[in-house]
Amino acid sequence: MANTSDPGESNPSLQNYAITASAVKLASLGLITCASLLGNIVLSLLVLKDRSLHKAPYYFLLDLCAADIIRAAVCFPFVMISIDNGSVWSYSILSCKIVAFMAVLFCFHIAFLLFCVSVTRYMAIAHHRFYSKRMTLWTCVAVICMVWTLSVAMAFPPVFDVGTYKFIREEEQCVFEHRYVKANDTLGFMLMLAVIVGTTHVVYVKMLCFVYDHRKMKPAQLVPAISQNWTFHGPGATGQAAANWIAGFGRGPTPPTLVGIRQASHNANRRLLVLDEFKMEKRIGKMYYMITLVFLLFWAPYIASCYIRVFVKGNAIPQVYLTAAVWLTFAQAGANPIICFIFNKELRMRFRACFPCCLTTQTPMEPFCVI
Repeated sequence: MANTSDPGESNPSLQNYAITASAVKLASLGLITCASLLGNIVLSLLVLKDRSLHKAPYYFLLDLCAADIIRAAVCFPFVMISIDNGSVWSYSILSCKIVAFMAVLFCFHIAFLLFCVSVTRYMAIAHHRFYSKRMTLWTCVAVICMVWTLSVAMAFPPVFDVGTYKFIREEEQCVFEHRYVKANDTLGFMLMLAVIVGTTHVVYVKMLCFVYDHRKMKPAQLVPAISQNWTFHGPGATGQAAANWIAGFGRGPTPPTLVGIRQASHNANRRLLVLDEFKMEKRIGKMYYMITLVFLLFWAPYIASCYIRVFVKGNAIPQVYLTAAVWLTFAQAGANPIICFIFNKELRMRFRACFPCCLTTQTPMEPFCVI
């Protein structure tokens, strides 16, 4: 009589391996979820609480944190439930589409947002005067609304079966179903994501080239005209001397034609302030580039597996590789706060100022004497 029992029941080693793998997946995803929620909430509270961080780059960072919080709180628990149920989706098809829509929405959201941030970083470095005048709160709100609109436009069509949202057992999640290219309708979405990420890096390379080209530029030396008795020669000499005096560079007595006009005090530290602003913009740009680079590194294995399934017919991707690639995309949601605190000195300083209770400091001992 043939044995018709389940192979998992007849092989205890495979059953133990499946149980161990599920436990590792649940533990790792739970750790990622907690780290993502804690880090992004702390970073969001810091930006909201400290008024010195109410600036354009930190508004974008606040939106990035909000998206990661929602993704970790909404999408990750469904993955954990599917793992606990034996890699089975136990809810309706509509709920699977909604969860998949949100997962794809947040993926395109961070891609579009990082591209817009790269453009603003280039403007802050190369055209700082224009950036400081135009990059207001309402401009940031408009950019963020545009990013969410584009993200919804990219993630919404598969809800109406333009592309397919389906529970993928190998990935433990509801997401795009990537079929072979002849029967595939998700290739355009993957190409769009690759183009956005590639263009973002091109903008950062252009910004790096700009900084490299201007690293040895010397400040313009202003040599003002000086006179003790206001006797100048040549066309426009008297007007130029008067302008120098008003700007704070004049010496000697007040010109007769400028009696009653206050002389401006020349701030010798103005150039140092400009250099400090430039260094701060460079630090923020470095922080955002590291976020972009980590996004690329964490998503690249999964995107590569998607392209393999699209272009290579009948190719079986190893389950270990696919699981690791999917879990890297989950880990990206918790990596951004760590990157921000590592590469941004201003955030670390403001964190120490706003949350002193989180710092372990030793209480200085009082001097005493023995009687």
